[in-house]
Amino acid sequence: MSRILIIEDEEAIADLERDYLELAGFEVEIANRGDIGLKRAMEEEFDLLILDLMLPGVDGFDICRQVRQEKNLPIIMVSAKKDDIDKIRGLGLGADDYMTKPFSPSELVARVKAHMERYNRLVGSGTVKNDIIEIRGIKIDKTARRVWINGEEKSFTTKEFDLLTFLAENPNRVFTKAELFRQIWDMESVGDIATVTVHIKKIREKIEFNTAKPQYIETIWGVGYRFKV
Repeated sequence: MSRILIIEDEEAIADLERDYLELAGFEVEIANRGDIGLKRAMEEEFDLLILDLMLPGVDGFDICRQVRQEKNLPIIMVSAKKDDIDKIRGLGLGADDYMTKPFSPSELVARVKAHMERYNRLVGSGTVKNDIIEIRGIKIDKTARRVWINGEEKSFTTKEFDLLTFLAENPNRVFTKAELFRQIWDMESVGDIATVTVHIKKIREKIEFNTAKPQYIETIWGVGYRFKV
């Protein structure tokens, strides 16, 4: 049974989220303070983290940053703050998704399932022979989920790795932001275009010599992105 940690200071919301997730077959733990949630997330084994932003003790941004430095698990941020800057900041710190309150518990369950299923497909087994992609100095080990740039290993979040791999496997083809969001996040892209933009920016910072003149992931203005070979 997959184990989920909810870090949420509004007990009624946390309890409602837990009830729906438990009905969907997940084991759920709750932490009502940021400092307690961070300690549990770092010391215990969880399969997914649902993280509020405004928390006592430690805020959600700091929790996301510290957890992402140590662990590779799906992180869903939830917040009543609707500003794009908060979404961009959260995704830039390594969150896989950002939901704005209020949202329906059934939508949360659907997103949790989508992230868990994709993560388990890509990371879970590790039984196949390593599948390697090598393009102009970039080496992507799909099986070990590791990336080297000109011989130097770089660290990628789950979604950054998925997005880079997908583009590298489909070179010279232009994809819209909506197509990339559906492919990588397994969800419709309404209101979530910023997610793709942030992840492309983070990937470029790791693989490009000059992000102002990218040699790998090109922006096709008015359309989307392509991986140039």
